[in-house]
Amino acid sequence: MPHPTTAQFSRRGLLSGIGAGALGLMVAPTLASCSTGGGSSAGGSGATGSLTFGSNASDPIPKKAYAAFVSAFEKKSSDKVSINTSDHNGFQNKITNYLQGSPDDSFTWFAGYRMRYYAKKGLVADVSDVWDKIGDNFTPALKKASTADDGKQYFVPNYNYPWGFFYRKSLWTEKGYEVPQTWDDLITLAKKMKTDGLIPVGFADKDTWPACGTFDYLNMRLNGYQFHVDLCAHKESWNSSKVNDVFDTWKELLPYQDPNAAGLTWQEGAQKLADKKSGMMLLGSFITQQFTDATVLADIDFFPFPEVKVEGTESVEAPIDGLMLSKKGGSSDPAKAMLQFMGTGKGQEAYYSVDKSNIMTAKDADTSGYSDFTKKLAGVISDAKNISQFFDRDALPAMAGNVLEPAMLDFIKGGSIDLKNIESQAKTLYAQQ
Repeated sequence: MPHPTTAQFSRRGLLSGIGAGALGLMVAPTLASCSTGGGSSAGGSGATGSLTFGSNASDPIPKKAYAAFVSAFEKKSSDKVSINTSDHNGFQNKITNYLQGSPDDSFTWFAGYRMRYYAKKGLVADVSDVWDKIGDNFTPALKKASTADDGKQYFVPNYNYPWGFFYRKSLWTEKGYEVPQTWDDLITLAKKMKTDGLIPVGFADKDTWPACGTFDYLNMRLNGYQFHVDLCAHKESWNSSKVNDVFDTWKELLPYQDPNAAGLTWQEGAQKLADKKSGMMLLGSFITQQFTDATVLADIDFFPFPEVKVEGTESVEAPIDGLMLSKKGGSSDPAKAMLQFMGTGKGQEAYYSVDKSNIMTAKDADTSGYSDFTKKLAGVISDAKNISQFFDRDALPAMAGNVLEPAMLDFIKGGSIDLKNIESQAKTLYAQQ
């Protein structure tokens, strides 16, 4: 999700690096003062400690949500937290230098490969002792997503959120549109929307990561979830007929995506959806953070990416965002206590009280206040047979940010892609690991 920050950058570039981290922290050098104070616990011991928290939540709503979470933790523990907020994309893009320098004790990041990569590099702290206390509060799948190759846990989930198509119900009712069940239905609907003077798909890819959502869904719908996983791990070749099929299929949708997509941020794309200039938009449910008008928010609905060839709609992109500790933070009792608090319903409820665009992951979180819309989003995740993290979280960071995302942006602009070159770069990058 997106975020402005103390240093004023932008959103998800992070994820690109969940949701979620790139620490282009505030102003590079001060990126992380990190104080490690006395021992306390999430239960509060009377002793007061301190810690620093690096956040990529630079957009207004998530920024306020993490402030609410921190406030609840401080009240419960008596510890003091100094929050350093950075531009979402900048945070992600600078995460390696950040962790190798003077990082904060704790920081926002993503589950999956993005977590495992930095654990393998020895740049983050093992929090298995925290999981000994919170493990029963999460599903086996969430624990697996928080576990590195060495079998230890390095991540505590906060929320996840599904990717799919969002639209305004009143516009669809007015025009008589129906939710497409197949790819052919989607193309037919897009043609009708274009005839009606709308931008059918409010695509926006200035930050380059949004295109991954379309690629991942088409890849899973055409080739299956396991192929997605194997391609991300480079166990499958990029220069293959299966990957070529993904882009050939995508070409059918290009005429119906926003012609200005390459120069638009996702926030600008969301505004076009709100203004009924576009008919639908493929994005994560964090898109609803942009709809500050209650009337517009109440008018938003969602449908999963339709069936194309295989697996129906049983695979869904639902990235998991949460917290990690830097190596320094691993020796901070207050920092560990904050991660433990994030692993409780009370901690996640504090965040959700402000940002209702995501789905809480703790089993004891109170979901009685979920709207019908949120229940629908949660249902899509719970009903899914396979959950993908999003390409730039499932794959080697350099492969995502330096190779595929720029290549997809060129594809969106011109309709062509050099898979032979992508495969050549993939071989080099993965061989270096």
